[in-house]
Amino acid sequence: MGNVRSLLHWRSLRWKIALLVAVACGAIALTVGLLVHRSTYERSVNDGAAKAYSVLDTALGSTDPDDASGLVHDPAQMPPELVREARAHGQAHVFDESNQYRPEMWASRKLPDGQLVAVSVDMTPDQLSRAALDRHMWKYSLLVLAVVVSLSALAAELPNRRLRRVARTARRIETGDLDARTRMRGRTGDEIAEISGTVDSMADSLRDRVLSEQRFTADVAHELRTPLMGLVTSAELLPESEATDLVRDRVRVLRTLVEDLLEISRLDAGVEHAELRPVDLAEAVRESLARTGLEARLTVDNAPVVAETDPRRLDRILANLVINAHRHGSAPVEVTIEGTTIVVRDHGPGFPDSLLTEGPQRFRTGTAERGRGHGLGLTVATGQAHVIGASLGFSNAAEGGAVATLRLPSTDATHTRGDAADMRRNA
Repeated sequence: MGNVRSLLHWRSLRWKIALLVAVACGAIALTVGLLVHRSTYERSVNDGAAKAYSVLDTALGSTDPDDASGLVHDPAQMPPELVREARAHGQAHVFDESNQYRPEMWASRKLPDGQLVAVSVDMTPDQLSRAALDRHMWKYSLLVLAVVVSLSALAAELPNRRLRRVARTARRIETGDLDARTRMRGRTGDEIAEISGTVDSMADSLRDRVLSEQRFTADVAHELRTPLMGLVTSAELLPESEATDLVRDRVRVLRTLVEDLLEISRLDAGVEHAELRPVDLAEAVRESLARTGLEARLTVDNAPVVAETDPRRLDRILANLVINAHRHGSAPVEVTIEGTTIVVRDHGPGFPDSLLTEGPQRFRTGTAERGRGHGLGLTVATGQAHVIGASLGFSNAAEGGAVATLRLPSTDATHTRGDAADMRRNA
C-alpha cells in the first residue's frame, strides 16, 4: 500500500520528470503542428489562386459559352477587397472565408475597357483536407505524448529507486544505525552515485567520531572509578561535621555521575541484554518508588497486570524518572499505571522544547527552569527502555508539568494479581 501511495504521489520526482517531458513534447508538437498548419494553409491558398487564374484565363480566352458562364461582371457580386485590389493593380485574387462552410478563391482581372471580370473557385475540398490533417496531427500527437510520458515515468523509476535508497539510508543513520550504507556504485558523472558516496562517507566519519567519543567516555569512567572508590572510603572515615556532610554529598554526586557514564558506555557498546521474566507490575513499581526514598503518588487505573520485563532495568528507569521529576520539577509527583503503561508526571515548568524535539541529550538539561544537572538520567532511562523493548516518550501536560510515558511491550494475555501469586507458588 505504501508503494502504491508513493507511486501516485504527484510531488515525486517521477511525475515531475514526466511533467517536464510532457511540457517539452507538447511544446514541440504545438510548434510543429502550427508550422504544418500554416504551411499547408499557405500552399492551399497559392494553389487555389493559381487554379482561379487558370479558370479565369480559360473563360476569357474561350469562345465556348459554357466556359464563360462562370464569369462575374458585376463588381457588386465580388468581394470588396477583390474589387479594390484589381482596380489598383490590374488583377488580384482573394481567399473569401466569410462562409465557413463554402470558402471560395476569387480571381479578377481588369479588361482594357476598364471593366472588371472575376471567377470563383470552390475551396471546400482543400478546407476539408486541412481540417482532416489538423485532426490527425492532434490525435496522433496526444497518442505519442501519452506513450512518451508513460515511458518517461517508467524510465524515471530507476533514479527514483536509487534516491529512495539513499533517503532510507539517511533515515537509518538519523535513527542511530551508524552501520547503514547505500553501497551504490556508479560511473564518473553519476550525480546519484556521488550523493550516495557522500552519504556513506559521512556515515563512516560520524560512526568513527561517535565510537571515539564512546571509547573516551568509557575510558574516563573506568579510570575515575578506582580513585573514586578510595575517595568514598576516605569520606566515610572523616569525623562527623558539617564539612564532612558536604564532602560526602559531593562524593555521592560524583559517584552517581561515574556510574551513569559507565552505564551509558555499556549501553552504547550494545553489551546490555535484558533478563525478562514475569513481574507483578504494580508491586514492582511500588517497591521501586520506595527505594528512591522520594515521595510519589501511585495510582493503578486498572487491575494490576503481570508484565514480561527485566525488573532491575525497570527499577533503574523508574528511579531515574522519579528522581528527575523531583530534581527538575515540582511536587506532587504522580505515577500512574494503566495496563502495561507507566506515566510519571510532575507539576513543574515541563520539559524544554529541545528535549521534546531531539530527545534526551547528554550533559544538557535544557532551560534553567528545569534546574541544573549533568543530563544523564533521562539518557540512561531511554537506553534501558530500549534494552527491555519498551518505548519512553516525553511530553508536557496541557495544564503544566513534565510527563514521561513508559510503554512496556504488550503481551498476548494479561494476568491479575491472583494469577501472579499462583505463578509464584507454582515456581
